[in-house]
Amino acid sequence: MRKKQTINLVKSMDRGPLEFETHASEHDGDVMSIAKKKVVTAPQTATIKEAAEIMVKNKFRRIPITDPGTDKLLGIVTSMDILDFLGGGDKYKILEEKHQDNFPSAVNEPVKEIMTREVEVLTNKSSITDAVFKMIDKGIGGLPVVDSKHKIAGIVSERDFVLLLAGVLTDESVEDYMTEKVITTSPGTRIEGASKIMVRNRLRRIPVVGEERKTSHPEEEKIVGIVTATDVLEFLGKNQAFDRMITNSAEEVLNTPITVIMEKEVISVEPRTRLGDTCQLMYEKGIGGLPVIKNDNIYGIITERDILKAIKG
Repeated sequence: MRKKQTINLVKSMDRGPLEFETHASEHDGDVMSIAKKKVVTAPQTATIKEAAEIMVKNKFRRIPITDPGTDKLLGIVTSMDILDFLGGGDKYKILEEKHQDNFPSAVNEPVKEIMTREVEVLTNKSSITDAVFKMIDKGIGGLPVVDSKHKIAGIVSERDFVLLLAGVLTDESVEDYMTEKVITTSPGTRIEGASKIMVRNRLRRIPVVGEERKTSHPEEEKIVGIVTATDVLEFLGKNQAFDRMITNSAEEVLNTPITVIMEKEVISVEPRTRLGDTCQLMYEKGIGGLPVIKNDNIYGIITERDILKAIKG
């Protein structure tokens, strides 16, 4: 239950500061009132496959990499790093060149090979405002919180802010803050292709539209599914990739069509749905983005990042 200490978060929207009920100790910054303090981490010697399994098991999109002896933060691995490795970007060279397309061999590389070493962080003295602005300015969905010795003290993500807004009665509607230009793909796209789209455009989800309806105008696109970075992560972390293997070829695995992993029952909202109700739906369903549907066609998309921007104002 939220403590009844109201703070002005940031100057936001047209009606002034958003207010949330939070609690922080007198020694910490108020970011610790929303940070998750029990942080699951992994050592840099963990394999890429093990990191994916940990993330899937805990329903995380990122996992801090720490030194087992000191607990100091060494790096971070996100679902996007794994998509990059699976064909989305430069990290695919590990699979393609170093391991000569041998998928089982490549996924057993130490996670340090794909982790981000220069990690954007907050300190336990940081404010919630610091978290909002840094996540937006750096385009990052989550930030580890460290203490004065650079040890993990917590982690804050965009989803924590969705939780704060869940059920809040706001005048703002989805269409005020949604992203209108929606990048989509077709059912024939392969996992490698979907990974490329997400990594290059810094997206965590892509609506899938019927090929006969796919156009350059989102309002004319009929949605048939949605594929997310988490779906791709689960493909690796739940061993679906290995179940489909006949040979050890990565190409064979990555040629799997996204219809195998995409969500066919798409949860969506309408343009005039209230922001607080949308956050409540996202929280209840454990999802980070919703297609905005009007007259059965894609009208836009609303994501945790859009919610964060709405909070910043």
